[in-house]
Amino acid sequence: MKRYYTYLLIVLLVLAAGLAAVLAVIYKDPRSSGSTDVLLLNEIAHRAADGTMSDDVAPGRQFVILDVNSKVLTDRRTGSPEMLTLETAVERRMPYTYIIKNKQIAGCVILTDCDDPIDDQRRMIVIGYCLGAVLILGASVMIGGYIRRTVIIPFDDMRRFASDVAAGDLDTPLAMDRENMFGAFSESFDIMREELRASRARELALQKKEREMVASLSHDLKTPITGIKLTSELMTAVFSQHEGTELAVTPDMTRKMENIYRRAEEINILVTDLFSSTLEDLGEFKVNCTDERTDVIAQIVSKHDPQGLVRMSELPEALVHIDQLRLSQVIGNIISNSYKYAGTPIDIGSRLDDGFLEMTIADSGPGVSEEETELITNKFYRGKEHGDKEGSGLGLYIAKILMEKMGGEISVKNAGGLCVTLLIPLS
Repeated sequence: MKRYYTYLLIVLLVLAAGLAAVLAVIYKDPRSSGSTDVLLLNEIAHRAADGTMSDDVAPGRQFVILDVNSKVLTDRRTGSPEMLTLETAVERRMPYTYIIKNKQIAGCVILTDCDDPIDDQRRMIVIGYCLGAVLILGASVMIGGYIRRTVIIPFDDMRRFASDVAAGDLDTPLAMDRENMFGAFSESFDIMREELRASRARELALQKKEREMVASLSHDLKTPITGIKLTSELMTAVFSQHEGTELAVTPDMTRKMENIYRRAEEINILVTDLFSSTLEDLGEFKVNCTDERTDVIAQIVSKHDPQGLVRMSELPEALVHIDQLRLSQVIGNIISNSYKYAGTPIDIGSRLDDGFLEMTIADSGPGVSEEETELITNKFYRGKEHGDKEGSGLGLYIAKILMEKMGGEISVKNAGGLCVTLLIPLS
């Protein structure tokens, strides 16, 4: 900054010196600068006093010789000259001198072709103002350019940098220039960006490790849960066969074993949803679609309806493009939710519609409020009226992700209960 003002002062001094030189050349005072005119006046006066006046005296110059009575003795003016007296010449600041003859004033000589000093002064003032204006304008432009380069542009760069950081762009560095007054700040801001980027990288790495751990635990939990289900299912079948026999198997024992199976199935669904959600976060959630007959859907529904609450209409014959395992997970989550929150019969209808098999799964429960129909497919969202029920809020979220990966859609609405519509793509 100090260096800039030093350069600016030098430039201003140079310009001022140039202005003074120009004015010194332009300004001319007839009585001070006209040494030639003084000599000429003296020569003419001397010739007039001696009577040796001739045409070769001051050729090309205009002058008038008057006697003491202001009578014109010689008039070298061109054109139609006006009457001229010594008083008029004095008023107009014309150079003049007296003719001395015998030590007495015999008349005067007046030069009439000199510039008017008043006009010279006006010209000097105008030129001075113009040059001063140019000087001020040049200095203003230089100062403005310096302020723009050292203040405005760096400030705009810092503003854009802050906006980019707020938007999450931590890879674009901030250009640094130590010559401007924001140099130290820009360096500090860029160090802050580097620290934020490193912090984000550490956070993402930690989150990935946590998700991988959850996925590993979820996968490991499925093995003992599957064993519990198979054991309880086998024991339920044995109890049913020997109920009332000498093995003393009571109906209460059978109900408890069935309850163990249902609970194991609920845990299995929760662990499966948690595992699927973690895979989605890790970007490793895959589906493998194949062409299947719609009879497969009827088998999937029957598999997830242990209580026999589903009333399913006949499916139209068609080929659907699905991942059978993933569609089973979708339908299982929807029916499980109806079991948990409604406990009513479940009606399933279907029809073909513009390249999709439209499948509706509706119960007669309380449903959800209208403002929640767009929210219940969000991750971890649970209806406000069902906060006391067990659940993770992942079921419909996983169903939505799976349907999108299979090229279909899922939507939810209230229709005398909760109605979930699946658009399953045809082959």
